[in-house]
Amino acid sequence: MTVIEVSKPGMLTTVQDLGREGYGPAGVSPSGAADPIALRLGNRLVGNSDGAAALEMTLLGGTFRFPDVTIAALAGSDFAATLDGAAVKTWATFEIKSGQTLQLGSASDGARCYLCVAGGIAAPLLLGSASTHLLSGTGGWKGRALRKGDLLPIGASSQHFRERKISTELINKISSSGKIRVTSGPQANWFSGTSLRTFYSEVYRVGDQSNRMGLRLHGASLAPRSARDMITEGVSLGAVQVTSGGMPIILFVEQQTTGGYPKIANVISADVHRIGQLRPHDEIQFEQVTLQAARDLLLEQETVLASEIFR
Repeated sequence: MTVIEVSKPGMLTTVQDLGREGYGPAGVSPSGAADPIALRLGNRLVGNSDGAAALEMTLLGGTFRFPDVTIAALAGSDFAATLDGAAVKTWATFEIKSGQTLQLGSASDGARCYLCVAGGIAAPLLLGSASTHLLSGTGGWKGRALRKGDLLPIGASSQHFRERKISTELINKISSSGKIRVTSGPQANWFSGTSLRTFYSEVYRVGDQSNRMGLRLHGASLAPRSARDMITEGVSLGAVQVTSGGMPIILFVEQQTTGGYPKIANVISADVHRIGQLRPHDEIQFEQVTLQAARDLLLEQETVLASEIFR
């Protein structure tokens, strides 16, 4: 069986696919790729289904040896990758010959890069997904981040190497900057008009303690109209909770499935992939949109992804 040999694992490299949806009522968050758009496009480059398992690297990439010929692609942030010393481009296919080594450095922009290989990473499925859930130590490769010496099996593939690149126009569209768009949260009316104006006008900074569970933000404090207790209830991906200290937290792919903090807003589905590329000390602002606008933006995004993506 074709494998990937892990020479250096990088800062935090895990096996991820598009996650295990539908198990929130049982207390299982979806996990999955922090930037699902990058994962989907990387898989398309190598001829996989959108949800095939790949390696997600965070901030600092790893070093991997390939004993056999492999078709691969990198998608997401640029990690200054080299193959036996020769530069490798992101958003394009490349062929790895038997015995070659792929080395990735630190992220020059964004936070995460995906290494997709034809056939996908053949990790065991848990509840229908190969995604690693770090908090519970389940899924992916032995329920943990990769370590030196790991041998990751690659699934069978009949793909032949073809040079493919994602069009620059598409990359520009999915990498749009600007404010993070949100819909109003279920407890937005708990906050005064002053606090709401603050939330939508001030700049917030991503904290060092942010991870796949949630992004802790620092900035102007937000306070409910009055002190009140809240019964713990279900929470969704992208929910923006406000802690007792007045700071917002964006719940992310390994979120807890219930929470007792008021939710002032929720990141729209079309912008979730942008959250996955935020790094500590990045600054963001929020923009409120309607539920209809959120739906339209997601449909627009999917229409773009269904169009001709290669050049």
